[in-house]
Amino acid sequence: MKLTEKMLEQKYIYHGHILQMHVDKVRLEDGRISTRECVDHPGGVSVAALTAQNEILLVRQFRYPYGEIVLEAPAGKLEPGEDPLEACKREQKEETGTTAATYLPLCVTYPSPGYTNEKLYLYACRITQTGSQHLDEGEFLEVESIPLAEAEKMVERGEIHDAKTQVLILRTVQLVADGKL
Repeated sequence: MKLTEKMLEQKYIYHGHILQMHVDKVRLEDGRISTRECVDHPGGVSVAALTAQNEILLVRQFRYPYGEIVLEAPAGKLEPGEDPLEACKREQKEETGTTAATYLPLCVTYPSPGYTNEKLYLYACRITQTGSQHLDEGEFLEVESIPLAEAEKMVERGEIHDAKTQVLILRTVQLVADGKL
């Protein structure tokens, strides 16, 4: 098996501020024709920012698609051509008012590979400076400091639903236990 699909035709059906959507006609490896509905996304970043007391900074914000307040790690989208690490630093400063001297790149995740090409770049850091938030226009969130051990239990109990935040918390627990963060 080659596990490939060849695009035969592409029709863009939406061009938004952040997303573009298209419907593609593809040839499967067995020769049949199928359709793929795709969302193009510029990608994003997220960070596990830890205090000296091993507390992780998380944010609560209303997420319209779910119609609820979601507890998640500070995050944001990449601007065209932006370096993911620089975007991570920008988002951390904007949302939490904190910065760090060094950042550990953890991984790149594909949040929903069945229909979008979005990539999330995940980082961890120890906070070295605290200042004030600089939220984007129309952005409203609350910062919460949670002991890392409690955040891990929240993931285990199914209280944190955001996938990137689950990954960040569990990876950060490992890094702290191994003395790497």
